Amino acid sequence: RVAALPRLVVNVVGAGLWLTGALWLLFHYLLKRQGWLVAAHPLETWWLRFHAAFAFGAIWTFGFLWGTHVVPGWWIRRRVRSGVLLVAVAGWLMLTAYLLYYLGDEDQRFVVSVLHWSVGLSCPVLFLAHRWRARAHPPGH
Repeated sequence: RVAALPRLVVNVVGAGLWLTGALWLLFHYLLKRQGWLVAAHPLETWWLRFHAAFAFGAIWTFGFLWGTHVVPGWWIRRRVRSGVLLVAVAGWLMLTAYLLYYLGDEDQRFVVSVLHWSVGLSCPVLFLAHRWRARAHPPGH
């Protein structure tokens, strides 16, 4: 089990990461400025910057959880399937984020972007399913 303070950090970082990513999507695809030319909304860049800042925190948080939660959970064989899925999703999001930062080709960036945010949007459901399994199957049951 994750202690109270680290759990709060995980929840704040995860919620911030998801929310800033969702807001970037909203501003990027739905709230473009209309005029003679369609232009990006001025807040779009800020949501992406905040998303990147939360991503740095998420990488640190993932490393912390790896040593204190993932490896011990693996050895006691609790919630392995949902845990492996969360680790795979985190790895996928880190890989696609790296590619988004370094790919130069706009067509490739578009494809990777869709692959990144389509998986990223599912994270709250995966996280809550992992937590729900913890409550549904407490230790010793």
